[in-house]
Amino acid sequence: MNSSNLVLLDSLPPVAGLLCSPGSVDPRCYSSGLMLRFPQLKPSEVLVRARAVSVNPLDTRMRSGYGRSIFEPHLPLILGRDISGEVAAVGTSVRSFSVGQEVFGALHPTAVRGTYADYAVLSEDELAPKPPSLTHVEASAIPFAALTAWRALKSTARITEGHRLLVVGGGGAVGLAAIQLAAAARCQVTTTCGSRSIDRVRKAGAEQAVDYITEDIELAIKGKFDAVLDTIGGPETERIGIKFLKRGGHYMTLQGEAASLTDKYGLAAGIPIATAILLKKQIQYRYSHGIEYWWTYMRADSDGLDEIRRLSEAGKLKIPVEKTFPITQVREAHEAKDKKKIPGKVVLELD
Repeated sequence: MNSSNLVLLDSLPPVAGLLCSPGSVDPRCYSSGLMLRFPQLKPSEVLVRARAVSVNPLDTRMRSGYGRSIFEPHLPLILGRDISGEVAAVGTSVRSFSVGQEVFGALHPTAVRGTYADYAVLSEDELAPKPPSLTHVEASAIPFAALTAWRALKSTARITEGHRLLVVGGGGAVGLAAIQLAAAARCQVTTTCGSRSIDRVRKAGAEQAVDYITEDIELAIKGKFDAVLDTIGGPETERIGIKFLKRGGHYMTLQGEAASLTDKYGLAAGIPIATAILLKKQIQYRYSHGIEYWWTYMRADSDGLDEIRRLSEAGKLKIPVEKTFPITQVREAHEAKDKKKIPGKVVLELD
């Protein structure tokens, strides 16, 4: 725990299993000259004791300076978005959870206080009961990626049964979540991916999986789609994705320019510039192709997380975990991801 949460006091014997609530003066909370003090919870907040937290691409990018215009004034940061653990305390207005309950969830991308810690604070709508059939490691790999996909497919494109979906880059966590969400909604799914992911995406529910290295995507894929989710981004995947859309379809990319532009020009100028670029593209593609163009991001959504929980419990949504590290080896975990030594999902475990 961050040293700012530790206060030196007279040494008293520790009491195993005792949780010191915010502002507690119970002398049993003192241990070896230290007292653990937790942040004062707002009415809708929940204190979660972490058992497992996953490593997302956003975490490694933030460590390298991504989003500095937002986060630099708040340094040092606690990284991490996903979490699975137990409720340790609840705010006064929280009704959905009780102390000791197992939960999982994810913080918003711009949250300053992350989940790479013994305890993390999340709002009530950022959490859901952990599916009993999943371990904490398995559960921690799901929320952030699945909510990112859920927002694109359900909130933006509003996919329904019979729709055709193209996922560009289906082998990653967001792509796999999108395939499974679409398959559960009885949509027809086509995806591009690397050769190592072909079997995985087909098992997830993709009817067609195109190896982007060995196959010509534009020749291999037939027909038009109601929605395209581009997890890769860039001019070429954007061109291909838009080419395959029906009129009235939705192109959604995870690689929007809002964060990079605010980093370059600052919040005051960067956000208006990003908004202008997005609006220009939306008008351009609406006029030239009759399609809707979006930058998509994860956001907390209690309805989405509840659907993700139900699908996970039913075995219809799972993000495979490639490797686990103890939280004390977070540096090694990030280095492995940076050097692409581990292609799949990485999870940090806590005692």
